[in-house]
Amino acid sequence: MQTDVIVPAGIRLGQFLKWIGIASTGGGSKLLIQSGAVQVNGRTETRRGRLLQNGDVICAAGRRMKIIIENMEG
Repeated sequence: MQTDVIVPAGIRLGQFLKWIGIASTGGGSKLLIQSGAVQVNGRTETRRGRLLQNGDVICAAGRRMKIIIENMEG
């Protein structure tokens, strides 16, 4: 099952994993990503600094999440 997750613009993959609670620390998200346990749009992603885009699909820790960038415009 896929869940839509609304995130602030400019969030990076490592920050996202910590923000949603998959990793409890930045170091934890780094290890998770470097171990190859995170996919973005169906491909293993090893860059924790990857900037997430609207519509990206993240798979990690048994969860599948679609990124929705928060609209900051009035």
